[in-house]
Amino acid sequence: MSDVARRSLLAGLRWTSLRLRLVVVFGLVALTAAVSASGIAYWLNREAVLTRTQDSALGDFRQEMQNRAASLPLRPTKDDLQNAAVQMASSSPGYSVLLVDERDTGKPIVGNSDLDTFTLDNVPLSLQKAVNEKQRVEAGNKYEYHLFWQRTSIRGTPYLVGGTKIIGGGPAGYMLKSLDQERQDLNSLAWSLGIATGLALIGSALLAQAAATTVLRPVQRLGDAARKLGEGKLDTRLAVSGTDELADLSRTFNRTASSLEKRVADMSARDEASRRFVADMSHELRTPLTALTAVTEVLEDEADTLDPMIAPAVRLVVSETRRLNDLVENLMEVTRFDAGTARLVLDTVDVADQVTACIDVRAWLDAVDLDAERGMMVRLDPRRLDVILANLIGNALKHGGSPVRVAVRTEGDELVIGVRDHGPGIPEDVLPHVFDRFYKASASRPRSEGSGLGLSIAMENAHIHGGDITASNSPDGDGAVFVLRLPRDAEQLTRSAGRDGDQDTGVQDEEGDAT
Repeated sequence: MSDVARRSLLAGLRWTSLRLRLVVVFGLVALTAAVSASGIAYWLNREAVLTRTQDSALGDFRQEMQNRAASLPLRPTKDDLQNAAVQMASSSPGYSVLLVDERDTGKPIVGNSDLDTFTLDNVPLSLQKAVNEKQRVEAGNKYEYHLFWQRTSIRGTPYLVGGTKIIGGGPAGYMLKSLDQERQDLNSLAWSLGIATGLALIGSALLAQAAATTVLRPVQRLGDAARKLGEGKLDTRLAVSGTDELADLSRTFNRTASSLEKRVADMSARDEASRRFVADMSHELRTPLTALTAVTEVLEDEADTLDPMIAPAVRLVVSETRRLNDLVENLMEVTRFDAGTARLVLDTVDVADQVTACIDVRAWLDAVDLDAERGMMVRLDPRRLDVILANLIGNALKHGGSPVRVAVRTEGDELVIGVRDHGPGIPEDVLPHVFDRFYKASASRPRSEGSGLGLSIAMENAHIHGGDITASNSPDGDGAVFVLRLPRDAEQLTRSAGRDGDQDTGVQDEEGDAT
């Protein structure tokens, strides 16, 4: 599976994806609608089936009570009740009959159509009480006795139990109608409605997927185009078709991308012109600066023999000429980094010797405490390492306090060099900007010996090695700490970049031209 397909699949499975949310919402709506419709249909059909069966059985039972039970003798025998019950049940639509009368007070006699199926114990006491209770005859009630019914369950089977009593003296009759067939029919209906609900849910999910695909495909194309635009492919455009909102969005994206491409092209052209101007200016200044430097060196040698009124001016010219020369060199170095033409000239060196040489050539031995073991061999650009160390140590001596401690160690595949001073430290609001170009902590002192480019150039040289520099204050509050981290073998940068494709590695062999 390709990376694009894998990302698309994972995006579709995330709970936060719009596709999944559409499917879930469609599913919930369909499930709610289907369950509601199924529940209402089941309830209506259940009431219709039960009412129809109940009305049919109770109506037939009432008629049989009038035809047969009412014709029994005033004092019927058990056989009379038994025969009447059997006749009523045989002509009924599938129910059992139980007839109850009294020969003497407190001595009931019972006749039933099926002794094994229906006995007086099967009749709820509440129903017996309602059947035998004599009602008051009045304008709203013309009869002493009424027909009552109740649904009950006997040994897990649903039944309809009904009962009434003959008016004017006669037996009480009860009927027992099984509702098992109706229950089976209703269960079949419930299964059918459940299957319909499931099919509706599946259909809604498929519909949601189709709708999500239709809606999200243009959105996905827009997202891919925006991602390419963010990666710098400013010529990315969307194919526009239709007149809906998504088409309007695509047109807006294309107009925005065109405007952005034009603005970036204009800014790039101005930036390129600015870099070329700085590079050309720096290059053109080198020739007169070389002549000025030679003259200032002669003036510096003769400064002690000059008139005391002229000597300070000569020393100022010498100092500012050197400062201007350093600034031009720094500007040329910066333009190389900006133009991407800076290159590494790799060599295998002993770090301790390299740091010692950097300190010694600048006469800092008395002010710097070096902690470095000999024999730590690394492969990097010694000239650029010297530039980094000179800027870090020089900055510590200029703005910090002596002694400056330089500690060299290795951590795995990294070379770590820490430079710590014992000055007042770096203000918290300055820390984020110490590596910015031309940044100076005190706005009231815009003029100083430095150009404001030293730490920035040090950082660029660290980055070209694949390393980094961090600045912080000492935990004990005594001074600032700069930590340089470089790979012990910068040639790995060349190999890894070569595996990534045709890229400019910024590295060349030892015998190449140094910049």
